[in-house]
Order: sequence, then structure tokens, then C-alpha cells
Amino acid sequence: YLKIDAGGSILPASAETVANKQHTVFQDGKTVYKYAVSGMADVSEKILERNNLTKDDVNWLVAHQANKRIIDATASRIGLEEDKVLVNIERYGNTTSGTLPLVLFDFEKKFKKGDNIIFAAFGGGFTWGSIYLKWAY
Repeated sequence: YLKIDAGGSILPASAETVANKQHTVFQDGKTVYKYAVSGMADVSEKILERNNLTKDDVNWLVAHQANKRIIDATASRIGLEEDKVLVNIERYGNTTSGTLPLVLFDFEKKFKKGDNIIFAAFGGGFTWGSIYLKWAY
């Protein structure tokens, strides 16, 4: 779903492959969107289940800041209200592995002791994961 058609040993660089822009990254956006949403939502629901929590117990969702549509769709699929979803993509863009710590930093003052926070990520290697964190202070 993310590929570069030329430049390796099967299709070495040539004037033709460069002219045809076969050395640029191509992403199948619709497929990536689908897997990002389903992957992050599914593992978040498993984390809730494993910790005997329901969506109503969640105070905050901190999702990978790839784009707003993915974040909103993930929250919707989990069943979380929009006011529980923390978003700062408009400030930084997609900072890849830095998105979750940046959200945590930006919204830290909103958190209260005992808040249940779900982190959900999707990224490199077409992988996804989720953690549950209880805010301690």
C-alpha cells in the first residue's frame, strides 16, 4: 500500500524510470485509511476489554495524528464523543512517531488524577497498537 516502483535491482534507475516518476513514493490512501481506522479501533477496544473498561470509562483518546478524518473515524468506531478526542494535527502536522508525545504535552493541563487515557497508533511497517494509561497526578 506504500511503494516505490523503481530504483532497485528488478527495475534499476534509468532516464525512463526517472522521467516516469517511478522513484517517488506511492500510497494507496483509501486502503491505508481503512486499515488505520480499523486497526487502531480494534486494538483500542481490545485494550478496553482487557482492562474491564467500557467506552464510557474513557476520559481521553490520544490517537496518532495522521489526519483528522482517520482520528474522527477511529473515535466514532470506538463510540467516543468528539470532546474526548485530543487533536493537535493542525498545529504540527503528522510528526510520525512524535504525534502521541506531542498530544500528551499539549493537553497535559486537561488531565486529572485518575483519568483513563487510551493511546492508539498506526504507522511504520503497517502496524498498529494501543495502550491504556491511568493518569497518576
